[in-house]
Amino acid sequence: MVITAASFDPEQVMQIVQDEKCTSLYGVPTMFIAELDHPNFHKYDFSTLRTGVMAGSNCPIDTMKKVQQLMHMQEVTVCYGMTETSPVSIQSRPDAPLDKRVSTVGTVHPHLEVKIVDPETGQIVPRGEQGELCTRGYSVMLGYWDMPEATAKVLQNGWMHTGDLAEMDEEGYVKIVGRIKDLIIRGGENIAPREVEEFLMTQKNVVDVQVIGVPDAKYGEQVMAWVKLKEGATTTPEELTAYCKGKIATVKIPRYWKFVEEFPMTVTGKIRKMEMREISTRELNLAEATQVV
Repeated sequence: MVITAASFDPEQVMQIVQDEKCTSLYGVPTMFIAELDHPNFHKYDFSTLRTGVMAGSNCPIDTMKKVQQLMHMQEVTVCYGMTETSPVSIQSRPDAPLDKRVSTVGTVHPHLEVKIVDPETGQIVPRGEQGELCTRGYSVMLGYWDMPEATAKVLQNGWMHTGDLAEMDEEGYVKIVGRIKDLIIRGGENIAPREVEEFLMTQKNVVDVQVIGVPDAKYGEQVMAWVKLKEGATTTPEELTAYCKGKIATVKIPRYWKFVEEFPMTVTGKIRKMEMREISTRELNLAEATQVV
């Protein structure tokens, strides 16, 4: 195993992969995106790479395809889990059909159980419908240390309620749609940020995007996109809005746009959407809207 550094640096990672002839590479999607978008990406040799793991947050389908094709990681797998589940519950297989490997997080691990339930009723939803992902088995924690109330909120009859929205197909493949708390409710319409993010990633100038909900006095929430552009690319909110029209539902088109170089992240590379919402609410002077019931 090679640990590149105490903190992530895309070019350093690529240099070490080449120098050490690494066969496997781990990271969260934002790390792979940073490597793929680096201006010196094509200067490095990734031919020794074969496999690896992408986990920590939703992976854009386009990014997964590029990792397989441009970084030679044909056997890369996607893991899903959380610290409370030790951590992996679901994982894709290298021999799974390509469409399943790039659009789902795979199937449940052996000796574990998963179910998808209606967040309101707790009843299992039919295959293909969205609900909260729950998992049970040997890997699930006993509880939070000295936090019985917090434990009771997420652990029910041994089932860990993850807070993630997911759907399962007839073959048992699970697709993560987003976080329940990240769901945007605009005028009574439920909008999953990932759906909007996946679409915006198809725009030629966009290298990464994160979608959040911000307060709105009239609709309750409005859609906002934080956009990271490709090196040297330029665009405007008007151009991005025009790109969306007629391709996604009008209610899902971002009302606000913010162009950024980086996203607020945890030390493990997870996007801090709560912080993004706080920053945007302050910058857009939407604090008063949060008081409207």
